[in-house]
Amino acid sequence: MQNRNLPMLRLMFAAVFVISASAGVQTASPSSPSRTGPVFTSTGKDKYAFDTGILRGEIRRDDLMLGLSSMVHVPSGTKVSGKYGVFSYYRVFTTNQRYGHAAWEWPSDSKLLPDGAVQIFWFAEPNQPVEITATYRLSSQAAIDVETIVKAQKDLPHFEVFLASYFTEAFPGSRVYVDKNPKAEGKPGFMAAEKSFGDWLMFPRAEDVLPIIQDGRWEKEPNPVKWTIMPCLAAPIGVRQTAAGNLAVVLMAPPEDCFAISTPYQGEGHYSTYLSLFGRDVRAGQTVKAHCRLVIGAGLSSDRILALYKEYMKGFAISD
Repeated sequence: MQNRNLPMLRLMFAAVFVISASAGVQTASPSSPSRTGPVFTSTGKDKYAFDTGILRGEIRRDDLMLGLSSMVHVPSGTKVSGKYGVFSYYRVFTTNQRYGHAAWEWPSDSKLLPDGAVQIFWFAEPNQPVEITATYRLSSQAAIDVETIVKAQKDLPHFEVFLASYFTEAFPGSRVYVDKNPKAEGKPGFMAAEKSFGDWLMFPRAEDVLPIIQDGRWEKEPNPVKWTIMPCLAAPIGVRQTAAGNLAVVLMAPPEDCFAISTPYQGEGHYSTYLSLFGRDVRAGQTVKAHCRLVIGAGLSSDRILALYKEYMKGFAISD
């Protein structure tokens, strides 16, 4: 499915943009991870820890593989990750079909890579015809990148990985960057997930992905969800922030890789934000990739968040 909005989004973020070191949050290109920067360390079988001086936490498998857990913003002592983790692999879909309950329950293996990244591998099963490899990399003291690689064992129409991030009650605020914000005279901007819009809100990349969202995949038991469709994204950027707005977690992805961002209304008890990755047909034997980044910082203005996104996008090849 071709998205006619993608060339415009790519051009929007293709310009070279230099971020000043004095601004407090710097990130590295996803295409050139540094071996001299922060790294994960192995603390046991399927257990890895990290402490960048700004972010501290772990990846570990107990009964479930829940992505980044026990995460703390070190300067403020604020607990960041919630019960089911950050960048946690949750739903896996094809057209009108869900595979199992959640990928975090699937059999998996893990290893520490030579550059200090952690790689998680979920095995294909007869009822789960896809291999998923996730690589978590500390791209700076305040940023974590995740690359998702999928290999299809059979044709996967309108394939989706629903990547979940659960935060603590310290982050009740939820905003998404939309193309036409009705609260700002229809201009691009960060739109708050207000209760008046509904309980569960989904912001699509463009109207042409609505048939994917509404093909029946979200009607499956258990835990079906009725999404309120919100304005389209200006770029895939979601923000979770403290009530005072003094600390924010920013989730971002390239437009080609993320076809929707979802969230409950701000203050709702899940304190969650979700990235819908891929949203495309994957042929049997084909391998595809998607990327996303988390950045945390104090006092991040909207302009600063957009600057961080532009810097992130510099790491990807831009073409029409």
